[in-house]
Amino acid sequence: MRMGLPAWVYRDRHFYELEVARVLLPAWQIVCHESDLPHPGDYQRLDFLGRPIVVIRDDDGELQALYNVCRHRAARLLDGDKATGRGRCPRTRIVCPYHGWTYALDGRLLGVPRAHAYGIDLSEWGLHRPELEIWHGFVFVRCVPGGPTLAATLRPWDEALRAYRIPEMRALGRVTHRRRDVNWKTIVDNYGDGLHIDVAHRGLSGLCGRSYSLDADAAVMHMQATVDDRPGTPWSGRLYCKTLPTQRHLPETLQRRWQYLLLWPNLALDIYPDQVDFMQMIPLGPGATLIREIPYGLPEPGRELRLARYLNWRINRVVNHEDRGLIDRVQAGMNSGIFGQGPLSKDEVCLHAMAECLRRRIPEACMAQPPWHEVPDADA
Repeated sequence: MRMGLPAWVYRDRHFYELEVARVLLPAWQIVCHESDLPHPGDYQRLDFLGRPIVVIRDDDGELQALYNVCRHRAARLLDGDKATGRGRCPRTRIVCPYHGWTYALDGRLLGVPRAHAYGIDLSEWGLHRPELEIWHGFVFVRCVPGGPTLAATLRPWDEALRAYRIPEMRALGRVTHRRRDVNWKTIVDNYGDGLHIDVAHRGLSGLCGRSYSLDADAAVMHMQATVDDRPGTPWSGRLYCKTLPTQRHLPETLQRRWQYLLLWPNLALDIYPDQVDFMQMIPLGPGATLIREIPYGLPEPGRELRLARYLNWRINRVVNHEDRGLIDRVQAGMNSGIFGQGPLSKDEVCLHAMAECLRRRIPEACMAQPPWHEVPDADA
């Protein structure tokens, strides 16, 4: 019998700390798209599990990943927009607002007021940096070095995604943040759960019909469906199918294909004919998660395409609203002390794959009860 994860791993603080160390910090985290930072000095902040990260374009036009922490007294260097974390360095230099230490855009320490008093070699005091990798135009960082590259992990998907021309895309809006008072895995599990579509998302079910399918490997969960104007499709879905123009860069098989890639542990890519969205689940603790998301699309004009993108957003706004109620219900059950553990259907391939990924990293997840005195989330 296949079993899902036990309830205690969705609420226990000590287990969460193991997840941070063994699962989340060693995982690649998406920051932005290359096109979001077109000019030298443009930067994007990402605060991830206490690690303040900034990706910035340097004077040579290259992207650099740096920790946003001054080497002198640990002050935050760059602020950016409060809502999006995006900004631009004046004078193409990074100047600490506390004591004036000055860094180049590639992280080298250039100058220190009263430098003679420190007796340091400036070349040894550049900013610390996480690993950086660019994949199909998306910019990723990794806080714990080592492990496979992103390119190696996602190589099986390169050919399938090349047709979408993702590196040429541009942001269709601003990055948004949605806080959910649930464990991060509750959201990720829901994303990879195909059985609830027919029950809880009637509109999406009508749009996808029986075409919804799932498959998974050790690192990527894949869900897909062919959308069409079927019985039960809401008006927004019917109009979407009618309005969406032919995407000349896509083969016929992808013209109405909606695909979802879940890059374990905490990144979802929604791949539509008209746009690509990312949804990143950033844990705030055992009982809270920040969902960070933004859509991208090819910069091609056209009233029909703009309308199709609006309808896509409208369809998914309804789905997101429905999912919020579902994950709240699940988390309440996980917190109740009643649930324990449940069986998985052979059709729940993504849930099983994700549970196995976690058990390999943290063997304690195989246990029905915690091997220590359970420490619940103080904020739950």
